[in-house]
Amino acid sequence: MSPTRQYVQRNVSNTVVPHVHPSHLTTVNQHYINNQHYFPHTQSVVNECFETNTMCGTPFRPNGGCGCSKRRGW
Repeated sequence: MSPTRQYVQRNVSNTVVPHVHPSHLTTVNQHYINNQHYFPHTQSVVNECFETNTMCGTPFRPNGGCGCSKRRGW
């Protein structure tokens, strides 16, 4: 008798293992508001003029008046 000859039979089994890698896309729409503040400034000039009348004595009244001075109003 001869020694037993060894044979190897390979049975190959292919297995698919799904690896799920989910992803998500978020679209962000940005709207910027630029508030512009203006402070316009105007300027005016007022020129004031004041007038006084000082009576330094009484006017001469030849007809003997009371010597009171009368002012006219504006």
